[in-house]
Amino acid sequence: MYLSQACKVLIGASQVQSAASGKCSNATEAAPFFWGFSVAVLTPESFAEHRSGLKDQEITGCVPEDEAYIPTYLEAFPPLPEKGAPGEKAGEPASAWGSKIRPIKASVITQVFHVPLEERRYKDNSQFGEGEEAKVCLDIMQRTGAHIELSLAKDQGLSIMVTGKLDSVMKARKEIVARLQTQASATVAIPKEHHRFVIGKNGEKLQELELKTATKIAIPRPDDPSANIRITGTKEGIEKARHEILLISAEQDKRAVERLSLEKAFHPFIAGAHNRLVQELSQETGARISIPPPSLPKDEIVITGEKEAVALALSRIRAIYDDKKRKTTTISVEVKKSQHKYIVGPKGNTLQEILEATGVSVEMPPLDSSSETIILRGEPDKLGPALTQVYAKAKSVMVVEVTAPAWLHRFIIGKKGQNIGRITQQLPRVHIEFTDGEERISLEGPTEEVEQAQAQIQDIIKDLLVRMDYTEVIIDQRFHRHLIGKNGANINRIKEQYKVSVRIPQDSERSGLVRIEGDPKGVQLARRELIEMVQRMENERTKDLIVEQKYHRTIIGQKGEKIKEVRDKFPEVIINFPDPAQKSDIVQLRGPKNEVEKCAKFLQKIIADLIENSFSLSVPIFKQFHKNIIGKGGANIKKIREETNTKIDLPTENSNSEMIVITGKKCNCEAARDRILAIQRELANIKEAEVTIPAKLHNSLIGSKGCLVRSIMEECGGVHIHFPSEGSGSDKVTIRGPAGEVERAKRQLLQLAEEKQVNNFTAELQAKPEYHKFLIGRGGANIRRVRDRTGARIIFPSPDDTEQELITIVGREEAVRLAQKELETLVKNLDDVVEDSMVVEVRHHRHFVCRRGQVLRELAEEYGGVAVSFPRTGAHSQRVTLKGAKDCVEAAKRRIQEIIEDLESQVSIEVAILQRYHRAVMGPKGCRIQHITREHEVQIKFPERDDSAAGQEAPPQENGEVSPDAESAPRKCDVITISGRAEKCELAKTALLALVPITVDVEVSYELHRYIIGQKGSGIRKMMEEYEVNIWVPQPEQQSDVIKVTGQIANVERAKLGLLERVKELQAEQEDRALRSFKATMSVDPRFHPKIIGRKGAVISQIRKDHDVSIQFPDKGDEQQVCDVIVISGYERNVEEARQAIQQLVAELQEMVSQDVHLDPRTHARIIGARGKAIRKLMEEFKVDIRFPQPGSDEPDKVTVTGLPETVDNAIDHLLNLEEEYMLSVTETETMAAYMKPPSREDSSAGPAKGFVVRDAPWNAPGNKAPDMSSAEDFPTFGAGVAPKQTSAWGPKKF
Repeated sequence: MYLSQACKVLIGASQVQSAASGKCSNATEAAPFFWGFSVAVLTPESFAEHRSGLKDQEITGCVPEDEAYIPTYLEAFPPLPEKGAPGEKAGEPASAWGSKIRPIKASVITQVFHVPLEERRYKDNSQFGEGEEAKVCLDIMQRTGAHIELSLAKDQGLSIMVTGKLDSVMKARKEIVARLQTQASATVAIPKEHHRFVIGKNGEKLQELELKTATKIAIPRPDDPSANIRITGTKEGIEKARHEILLISAEQDKRAVERLSLEKAFHPFIAGAHNRLVQELSQETGARISIPPPSLPKDEIVITGEKEAVALALSRIRAIYDDKKRKTTTISVEVKKSQHKYIVGPKGNTLQEILEATGVSVEMPPLDSSSETIILRGEPDKLGPALTQVYAKAKSVMVVEVTAPAWLHRFIIGKKGQNIGRITQQLPRVHIEFTDGEERISLEGPTEEVEQAQAQIQDIIKDLLVRMDYTEVIIDQRFHRHLIGKNGANINRIKEQYKVSVRIPQDSERSGLVRIEGDPKGVQLARRELIEMVQRMENERTKDLIVEQKYHRTIIGQKGEKIKEVRDKFPEVIINFPDPAQKSDIVQLRGPKNEVEKCAKFLQKIIADLIENSFSLSVPIFKQFHKNIIGKGGANIKKIREETNTKIDLPTENSNSEMIVITGKKCNCEAARDRILAIQRELANIKEAEVTIPAKLHNSLIGSKGCLVRSIMEECGGVHIHFPSEGSGSDKVTIRGPAGEVERAKRQLLQLAEEKQVNNFTAELQAKPEYHKFLIGRGGANIRRVRDRTGARIIFPSPDDTEQELITIVGREEAVRLAQKELETLVKNLDDVVEDSMVVEVRHHRHFVCRRGQVLRELAEEYGGVAVSFPRTGAHSQRVTLKGAKDCVEAAKRRIQEIIEDLESQVSIEVAILQRYHRAVMGPKGCRIQHITREHEVQIKFPERDDSAAGQEAPPQENGEVSPDAESAPRKCDVITISGRAEKCELAKTALLALVPITVDVEVSYELHRYIIGQKGSGIRKMMEEYEVNIWVPQPEQQSDVIKVTGQIANVERAKLGLLERVKELQAEQEDRALRSFKATMSVDPRFHPKIIGRKGAVISQIRKDHDVSIQFPDKGDEQQVCDVIVISGYERNVEEARQAIQQLVAELQEMVSQDVHLDPRTHARIIGARGKAIRKLMEEFKVDIRFPQPGSDEPDKVTVTGLPETVDNAIDHLLNLEEEYMLSVTETETMAAYMKPPSREDSSAGPAKGFVVRDAPWNAPGNKAPDMSSAEDFPTFGAGVAPKQTSAWGPKKF
């Protein structure tokens, strides 16, 4: 009911407006105006607005202006129609609510159908709900989105309930029938021509039929002569489908199609003007009549529909044709081809108008025909008027041409077509066409309008010829882009400055003609400037600078910042850098000769500085020292870079390179190199030696791709040998590395240099890479024997060399020849493959083949790729086969025998280390254990972890020594087993015990613990990482002075020293804090405190900073604190100096005076300025403080000025001058405001709104009262429950 009441309000208001407008227009029947359904809640205010809106639309005509029409209550609020009211008739007029509201259908539907037992496809009831039927239903539910429920009836039939959207339910039903119900098939025969109606448009009818009947319908193809349609599905579905198909066929039997061939010339008479006659025929007969369009050369008219309707339409069309055939005649006229389009009109409308007016058909020749003959067909007495109309239409449009220079065309058109747009808006039927490059404008349209347009265009042309001029200048095409400038800067400036248009031809036009159009004076000035620019460019000079491409980016700078500075310095010079892809070094400068020379010198200076700063040095530094050179957080490297002004690049962590590259000035690079080398020398016993070797021998000593010098470096413990750069002429060769290795490398280098100088003979030998290890021998034994016998030096390729088979022999010729012969013999023997065998006990086999044959792989690598084959597991054979070069096989057999001897002599010893130390002994990722096993050639096995034993007390083990109690009863989880040779096991045991962590107590005062721990534990964490130990600090509540350090012996000792050093630092800091805690107080009048503090604390902050002290002022809100005492704390001397500085400041403040000056409050804002800018400037200028009164002050004009007496007087004089100046402006503004008319308020005199008035309302009846619009009962809000009252002005409430 609340809804209907609200709607009544809305409809009633709308009907008032509708009724008023209807009454004024004398309409007998109001048009329906409310088609939708919407709700609006109108408040008294919105009612008033609505009424005022209605009142603003003045109602004139029938109702006098002073008398508004008052509607009745029923007119304003029509009642809702009662559902099924008695006496309601079909012929009753529609109510104001419009037609009946259509019910909304539910989007989800449910269908239930039954499958009899005999038609069920799956009849096994023992698995109901689990078998194939359930699987099929689940699949259908997933595919269609419908919900399916199965139940078993008493007759063992299936009841199926499908729920979902209509489309989903229909699809699911079809699939259920097809997959759960046995299928039958039947055929139905209907005429072949009816098949297309069964299929429907795009097959939609057939799909709908299949879904509706849950069947599959197969219709024969058009080329198939069969008329039988096959239906597959359930019996019920087949019957339904058959019935529907027969209904479609029966419906089509009632229809007929007639094709009538009539002369094309008479078609317009049958169709009528604008096809009205044929439409009337279709409506009267109910048949569909299709007449081919005039453009289609067909005579056939097709009539379709019910047989009776088709027959009636056919007879009517024949009657029209026969009548026109008998009565009409024709005449032919000649009309110019160009005028034909005006006779036809837009979309043939003109022809239709002539036919409608005169009943004469006008036949036009085809557009592609050259014929100018037009035929008029009609009754003789009507041909005359029709001919008159044809000639009138032909002459209704004229075409004229206006001559205008081609360059003026765009000015005639105007900016964005403004000029021509005004003409076409006034004369819309005139078509204006401009031809590019021709001096004519074509106008086409009605004669009168064309003449008007012609006159307007000629006026525009005359005006433009007076105001506009043009000139043409021939400018070489190479200067065009310079005239345009970057992003059109030059040409746009000329256009704006001289108000002209400049047309520069495109590059593709290959033309030098530049056209200038616009104001005559501007055209001449622009022409002069363009010619001057060209002359300047002709006098320009172009200079090429050769600058290595690697410097280009540096000269340009980031985002072009550096080159922008150069261009700003030389604005007339254009600097062009080549494209990076061109790999060119030429930088082009273009501009005035003098400027180009200056710019070239400036750039050459920049390039010289760059070259000087791009000197590069490479320093070899051992990889393990790189992190020390970088320093913590990059501190060391950053310091070296800043102090030497160089760029230092280190190789990446995963790189094998040891070279550090230094770039900058030569002297700076050398200084940085010395500092880096000094760090390396400090960290290790690094020695540097210089050897004098003639420069001519350097290349031969280095060898092919550095192979000779690299072999010396590798042989001598990784020393660095640095040769001077080629062409330097220096003989000094630097050797750097461990002291002993440097001397060894020095001897070898000098020996090699001597050999090179005496006999520098080199030979090369090819050998397979897998033979190299065998030729070298274990520990280099084989190759050393060859060297000792021959005296030649043999160099094998490194893994990075491309030629992996090339062996180089260096020395005296006879020695080289002898070594070459020996090596060739060895290689030849290696190429002779033999097969041999040896006996190895089965118990040792596992050692060789375990770890994926690691031992066998090592044998193959070491002995020239020899293949060793052990028998398969379980074969119980002791025969091992070796295949390879004879010498390699023999050597491999000897090595296998050595390994067997080692295995047989192996012992296992046990060492007891507490389980809790095992992880520390192993190290990160087991690195410590791996190192011991490699170094001592032993196997170490740790026991399984026993968590249950972790909490048990174990005998103490201190500093790696096992106690007697532990030896007598070691726990299984503590025992580590070492296997290998007896002597090596003992060494490994010693090494293991050395890894057992020890604990040392360090005495540190309890007060210092928190400083050692650091913020969030950072201090203690840093020490543990640095010394690789664990540091335990006691809990604060224990107040213990003992800190425990746990780790390896060496690390613990280092950590202990570091901890004690940190304690010394902290004690020194404590002493310093004690000295800094000196305090002094001074009494200062509180009125001086703000001055001492200064604006935003500027003054006091400067004192604190200058004297390194802390200064505290008393809190304003603290009543217990003395209000004039200032506390200063810091070093005693600094405190005294700060106190003197404050006393001096106070003395200056005491000399200051304060004076009041009275200034008109209206000038205060002007004196203060925007955000106080003006008053701050004034205070800084006169060295005074100026205070203005607060808003609401008793004395709003009193301003206080504080400062030294002379400065205060000067400031007051200046303020009074400002007041006098500003008051003139204030007085003038107020005088002007007095004469300004105040804004009128037209609506102020309007009387109160009358509200919304209706006649014959329910509350006008005796005993009723008007509803209270503020009442929640009479005007409830939606959703609010209100107790109903018994009586209401609205009548009884309906629920």
